[in-house]
This record gives sequence, structure tokens and C-alpha cells, in this order.
Amino acid sequence: MQANLRQVIYALSDALDLVGVDDIAHGKRVGIMATACGQSLQMPPEELTFLFELGLLHDIGVSSTRMHKHLVEEFDWEGSQEHAETGWLLLRDFPPLESMALPIFYHHTRWQQLLSDEVEPRVAQRANLILLVDRVDALSAPYYGTNAILAHKETIREEIRKRTGTYFAPDLVTAFLNASRAEAFWLSLEPRSVQRFLQQQLIKAPPVAAPLEQLLYLARIFARIVDAKSPFTAAHSLGVSQLSRFLAHTLGLDSTTCCKIEIAGLLHDLGKLRVPDEILEKPGHLNSEELLSIHTHSFETFQILYSIEGFEEIASWAAYHHEAPDGSGYPFHLSGAELSREAMIIRVADIFQALAQDRPYREGLQAEAVLTVLEQLRQKGQLDDEILQVVRKHLDQAMAIACPVKDHAGKGESTRKKE
Repeated sequence: MQANLRQVIYALSDALDLVGVDDIAHGKRVGIMATACGQSLQMPPEELTFLFELGLLHDIGVSSTRMHKHLVEEFDWEGSQEHAETGWLLLRDFPPLESMALPIFYHHTRWQQLLSDEVEPRVAQRANLILLVDRVDALSAPYYGTNAILAHKETIREEIRKRTGTYFAPDLVTAFLNASRAEAFWLSLEPRSVQRFLQQQLIKAPPVAAPLEQLLYLARIFARIVDAKSPFTAAHSLGVSQLSRFLAHTLGLDSTTCCKIEIAGLLHDLGKLRVPDEILEKPGHLNSEELLSIHTHSFETFQILYSIEGFEEIASWAAYHHEAPDGSGYPFHLSGAELSREAMIIRVADIFQALAQDRPYREGLQAEAVLTVLEQLRQKGQLDDEILQVVRKHLDQAMAIACPVKDHAGKGESTRKKE
């Protein structure tokens, strides 16, 4: 299996944008504005492509809706460097994207500080350009969706101009002021224009073949982003993916299918990035509105993954993890033969790991208690019996795979205490 790494990155950037909840194109707008400024500086096409993709991924360290709120509502925020460092750590050891790691690390560092720290000039320029257009997007956020963006563009331009030489490099400010003089600069940030720009980039930029091993590594990066959203879901996606692969292998599925199942397990909760932090961390029962928010996440996962050529099976396996054989699941209400064995493997692994892991409303269950709940669901027609037989036979091993840091004998610290 191979895919176009560029297309995968563009699709997964949709997941990063979900953190904005109601504003879901921040990274794309930053990339578009960075490209426009680069054109003003007469940068070569390959650098323009790099800047666009850097814009897409610059907030790869953000999974919390609380952090996102700070970043879009405050021009400068004391805690902004935390997500920049997280982004650097995520990408620095992934060769196809490692050149983005340092610009992401510095993308909330003021120009004066970049000069003082003697940051390599190319890294400093890239990082500072992303900071500049990132702040432009934060200033513009209240006006998207209305004609007010044109009425306020001069105020926004002045906010950037007055920080020349302190926050922003003088030549980058000049490039921005030249590019943003035209109304088209601002209108290109509207949703239809953003999608058109994205499609044009995929056509213009040469495809980058990514073998299965690279896709698996990238999936692990995004799983870490999702799991970092809450301390109560730490390592959830990783546990689901590892248990899914173990179950698939034990059931005799071939190695390529097992690897694809692992990728689907890693990415199954991508859509949860759009769920507000306070819902995921609520200690009590969710009300009807909060449940509706939760019930959107697997459809969001499907939307993101199905747009990637070659990911059609992975998309359905990942997105169907809340579907049940009796048709009682969500969001598609599929049943019976409509659900593949691969999708049902991930369903079992997801429920198993969630039961075993500490959550804000309860301590994680021990192995026998997890199995009891799974048996009850099987009796109701909500789990596949063949898959559950594997869990019964290898219960202790399944528990160790699903929650590797938990003391399954109940003698040590819980997962929550370790976090």
C-alpha cells in the first residue's frame, strides 16, 4: 500500500483545524497568507509549497480547545511556546517533515529574540513569517463570514506594521503590506476560496509517495495529538491500535491488513479534536447536547480519512468503531454484513481499552470486569463473538497491550496517578 504523502498531510490538517470547533480553517488560512507573502518576496515555487504546508501543520502541537482559544483571542500569550515545542518534538524525527520542526519550534518567537538567539536565517525567516500571518488570522477571526473583514483590513494591517522590527522582520512586514493591499488577499480566506486553493495546490505540487511504514509513523504522530487532548485519554489511540493489531494477527489476517488495522486504530478518534475539553473531562454523566457533540466524532474521522486516495478501507474501519452488529450504533447505524471484521476488531479494542483506562467519572476496570462487560454486550448482539473468543483466550495479554502502564493486579498506581 502506498499513498500520496502530500494528500495525507492535507487531509490530516483538517483534524488540526477541528480544534477550533466553530472555526475550522485556521491552518489553511495561515498557509495561504504565507504563500501570498512569499510571492510578494518572489520566492521560488518549492519554497511557496513548503510555506503553505508549514502553515497547515504549524499548530500540530495543539489539541486542547482551551489552548486554541488563547491563541486566537490573545495577540501574545505567555503559554504559546508549549505547543510550539510539542510540534517540534512530533516532527523532528520524521524525515519527510523534519525540515518543518525548527520553524514550528520558533513560530511564536519574536523577531528580536530570533536575532538575539542567532537562529539560522532560513529557519528564522520561515518561523517569523508563520508568526506574522498567524497573528493576522487571529486579528481577522471575528470578521470571517461577513464583509466586515474588508472594513477592518486597515486596522489589522496597522497592528502588524507597528510591530515592525520587534515582533516581525521588516522585510516580512513589507511583503505582508504589499500582498494585503488588495481585497483579493482577504477574500481568499473565505471558505470556498480556501478549498479551491487547497485543490489547486494538490494539482500543482508533485505527489510524494509514502510507503506503509511512513504512513504508520505519521498515524502515530496524529494519535499522540489526539491522545494529548485530555490526560484521561492518554495513550488511548495507541492502546486501541496495538490491541487491534494483536487481535487481527491472532485471527490470522495478513501482515498488510494488520498494519492497515493498526493505522485505523491510531486514527479512529481524530474527530474528537473538535469535542470541547470540558465535555471529555466532565466527571459526571453527559447531557443530551454533550452526547450529540460526542456522537459527531466518528463521522468527522470518516470525512477526514475518506478523502485520502487509498485510505477507503482504513476510513471505514476507523469510523465504524461505534457501529454495532445489531444496528444500535452510530453515526451510520450500520448492521450485520455491512460491518467488516476489521471494523469490528477496532470496536472491540476501543471498548476494551476505554473500560480498562481510568476516566474522569470512574477508575479503570480490571481484566475480568472488562471481560464481563464485553460478554454482556455480546449477549445483546453488539459485539462479534469470534473476536471476543480471542479476547477470552488471551485476556491477560490483551490487558497488557491495551494499557501497558497499568498495574493489572491492582497493587500499584493507576494510570491516572502516573499521568
